[in-house]
Amino acid sequence: MSIRKKMKRILTLALTASLCSVMTITAFADEPYNSYSYDAWEEPIPSQSAYRITETITGEEIGLAQLRDPSSPYFVSEDAVITLSGAKDLFCDDDAREFWIADTGNNRIIRVNEDFKLRGVYYGVSGNSEINVDAETGLSNFQDPMGIYVKTSAYTNEKIVYIADNKNARVVKAKLTVQNTLELILEYTKPEEALYTQSTFLPSKVIADNAENVYAVVTSVNTGAVQFSRDGSFTGFYGANRVEVTAKVIAQTIWRKFASNAQINAMERNVPSEYNNFDIDREGFIYTVTEKGNTSTDAVKKLNSAGYNIWNNNTGNEYKFGDITDAVWDSVQNKKHNIMLTDIVVDRQGRMNVLDFETGRVFQYDKNANLICIFGTKTSTADQRGSFSQPNAVETLGENVYVIDGAKNDITVFTTTTFGQQVHKAVELYDEGKYVEAVPYWNNVLDRDGLYTLAYVGMGKASLNQERYNEALDYFKLAYDRDDYDKAFKYAREDFLRDHFTAIIIIIAVLIILLIVRKILINKGIIVIHERERI
Repeated sequence: MSIRKKMKRILTLALTASLCSVMTITAFADEPYNSYSYDAWEEPIPSQSAYRITETITGEEIGLAQLRDPSSPYFVSEDAVITLSGAKDLFCDDDAREFWIADTGNNRIIRVNEDFKLRGVYYGVSGNSEINVDAETGLSNFQDPMGIYVKTSAYTNEKIVYIADNKNARVVKAKLTVQNTLELILEYTKPEEALYTQSTFLPSKVIADNAENVYAVVTSVNTGAVQFSRDGSFTGFYGANRVEVTAKVIAQTIWRKFASNAQINAMERNVPSEYNNFDIDREGFIYTVTEKGNTSTDAVKKLNSAGYNIWNNNTGNEYKFGDITDAVWDSVQNKKHNIMLTDIVVDRQGRMNVLDFETGRVFQYDKNANLICIFGTKTSTADQRGSFSQPNAVETLGENVYVIDGAKNDITVFTTTTFGQQVHKAVELYDEGKYVEAVPYWNNVLDRDGLYTLAYVGMGKASLNQERYNEALDYFKLAYDRDDYDKAFKYAREDFLRDHFTAIIIIIAVLIILLIVRKILINKGIIVIHERERI
């Protein structure tokens, strides 16, 4: 398709979009939300749905009724709870293709296969523990388990399960036995070192790296994640947020230089916001999200092993996550809202899915923090399928995205649409630097959504790689991509000079000769110059 046709199409689509008010846009397919994205001016625009809701999974679908069945290997008792309750976390073990659920309200961990069929229920851990031990079973029972993380040990090749056991004030490290039980390896409890100044230790989320260092998000700790070594020793804090620079903070900083000690003590302390959740990718980078609505500085961070945010906005790059504008597209709330990013998951392709608790939206980004799509919504109707009341966690397996709801007590499964599949393939090639190979997929994306900005950037980079600089300029102009436009313009100028170098030299030489001949003719009086011309 020619650039002219593409420009005509995008202008037509833009005109159509401008004629639709944000509250009257019809949701694509039968999803309970309006699909949208953002343009180069950070304005919301309609978009094709990249994901569709395929099913919602409750305790019944999981098969929790087996907990009451004496003939089942999962039998617990005839009055066992067979529904989820206030589930706070969901984790996918990609290698085993299993999901683990922190069923917080029922004080248990549930393990299911990729089809969400029951594989195990764990109320506690066996082994040498003195915390909350059940006299009858001998298990050290969980109490409000809020976080779950599972990985295969690089040292023992055993399946290791980490649990943020909140009310028991510990992080549990256990192994999954062949008898399908959890056997305690280690408990991480409140550090005794002076560096840890909090009076409590209430872990809510937990992850571990390949060296089995453990990182815990702990309530009321705003100096970063509490970090432990493999042997259980406290090693400090990791990746603290910065204090957000606001007018109030600046004024208070200046005032402190002149205030008395009593006045300083009476001032409100400016401290970093504690982050709410995190995830770790296969390369060992840790991604954190901060729930506070007024936090823009460190809403999402990508931390290296030293705890440094490689997406540091101070370097000149600008990264934005969640809704850029107010909730103008929220058909349920239809009001201004604060961003409350509550969870993040990074899949095998490096795509980040960030969950906003306030709106129930999932914001998906590529590994370079480019927005791919937005889907999901919150609901005011308890039984509305596929929308959320308390979206607490997001997970992925393959192309699918899963969101667990702590109020509706179910898990919603999102699968990609044809549009989403084409976008994912194009983005995957784009992120690998295979810009030309991505072109057919970008064309398919633009056939379905002519306002998809990243597609024009991708097409522009492909044209740039093929040295079609004028074509690249047109694409980058459509995407309003100033940096790449400047780069393409530089190459186009150099290309023009190179292709026309001989002609330019000839023209310059002819002009010089003409000036010399003119001067000679003037000196010989053949050409007479009036005084006005001399001036």
